[in-house]
Amino acid sequence: MIVAVLAATGTHWLALQSVAWTTMLAGNLQTASWHRAVQRTFDGKHPCCLCREIAKDQQSEKKSDVQADLKRLDYSYSSFEFVFCAPSSFYEVRAANDAAISFIQPPSLPPPKELLG
Repeated sequence: MIVAVLAATGTHWLALQSVAWTTMLAGNLQTASWHRAVQRTFDGKHPCCLCREIAKDQQSEKKSDVQADLKRLDYSYSSFEFVFCAPSSFYEVRAANDAAISFIQPPSLPPPKELLG
């Protein structure tokens, strides 16, 4: 259920983008200073192939969402009537009383000697 909610809210894109940024930062740190590597990673002018694919897929997903919303508007409302009916027969199920069984059975271990006195 959690995975479905995260996928519906677009969290999977955030996870993929985080992987892409981490990979880009690691690669940029091999050839540049910390400040320059962070700047180059997050400026948006030097996207890696994974960043480009994520951006392209996000755009195509947004287009398909708009088309799906238009299809939902095609359905008209139809009223319905809901009627409560009493059951013709029923039986009562009683809960098991496990507490009484514990008084009948002897304890599984002898009591500790310290408590006996």
